[in-house]
Amino acid sequence: MSGAPSDRDDAVDRLGLYVHWPYCARICPYCDFNVYKAANGDPDGLLAAMLDDLALWRDRVGPRTLTSLHFGGGTPSLMSPEAIGAVIEKADALFGLATGAEIGLEANPAERHRLVGIASAGVERLSLGVQALDDASLAALGRDHDAAAALDAIEIAQSHFDRVSFDLIYAREGQSLEDWARELTRAAGFGAGHLSLYQLTIEPGTAFQKRRDRGDLKPPDDDHAAAMFELTQDVTEAAGLPPYEVSNHARTPADQSAHNRLYWQGADWIGIGPGAHSRIGRADKAGRISASALRRPVDYITGVSRGEAHQIEPLSAREEAVERVLMGLRLIEDGLNTAVTANITGTGMDPDRISALVGQGVITSEAGVIRLTRKGRVFADYAAQQLAPI
Repeated sequence: MSGAPSDRDDAVDRLGLYVHWPYCARICPYCDFNVYKAANGDPDGLLAAMLDDLALWRDRVGPRTLTSLHFGGGTPSLMSPEAIGAVIEKADALFGLATGAEIGLEANPAERHRLVGIASAGVERLSLGVQALDDASLAALGRDHDAAAALDAIEIAQSHFDRVSFDLIYAREGQSLEDWARELTRAAGFGAGHLSLYQLTIEPGTAFQKRRDRGDLKPPDDDHAAAMFELTQDVTEAAGLPPYEVSNHARTPADQSAHNRLYWQGADWIGIGPGAHSRIGRADKAGRISASALRRPVDYITGVSRGEAHQIEPLSAREEAVERVLMGLRLIEDGLNTAVTANITGTGMDPDRISALVGQGVITSEAGVIRLTRKGRVFADYAAQQLAPI
């Protein structure tokens, strides 16, 4: 970690593909993603549109190789293995998949009977939305699986995928520190190489937000949630699952999510599917292009047929700098390389704000690299807001 940092963006040549499958069997009350009930969907029409959209993106960006391909949602484990395989095959034909490219998919334990087929379609990294390990908590979170299904899904996944991760949500209503310590210790003992551990947040417009406003939901206060975060660090580090990002923990560098690293490090990605976002460097090196797909599946399908499925616009230097600060600061060891940010965007950070955050014990700043301290991880959003260019 010593020495002067390079001002070259080592992520610049990487390209990822994100596939957004918006359909869910049930909409979780805490979810604010772009999702729709599967019973009302048109999966065949959507798949055809996404394959066509992928070809349009190839025309836009030219010959570039994919280093990762990630299926998210929604619930992409509702896709048939044939549909998953079709996307992988088309992506490889149009762009080419780099040797060792990460192909990942987010799965619901309720679809555990589909996992073997998903593996046979070419997915090598599976992320399971376990969320909790007891039936009462799963019911409170509105999940459509029970604890037995979650454990079964973990076992199946570890038998059929090269790499397995699963998610847990903490700071749930009524959850004590002791409850979380037992649950997390148990989860770490399953042997998965990666855990994503998210504090429950009440997002605007969700069912949980409405319940909280009515007084029917009382999540832990900030102090209790912060104590749970600290406990998370203690338990995972003792279990050999240190954080490499604020909410993500891996046993080894090989267990880390290559696709998510692409976001955090400011590399390029293409997004297909309703509501998917993209970030692509411009050929003239004058900044990045931002694209967002039409959100409603029916509009997206029609939009692709007309070549108008995405709103595309250039990011300003300030907008790109803000994004790079917000994302890059989350990486624990890598941190935020100020020389790279300044070189790419022409926008620096206020040294007085950096000094203030160092004095507060929130960040360190060494050889041009800013990193969150352990204390600072609790205040990651605050630190990013302070450092983002005005």
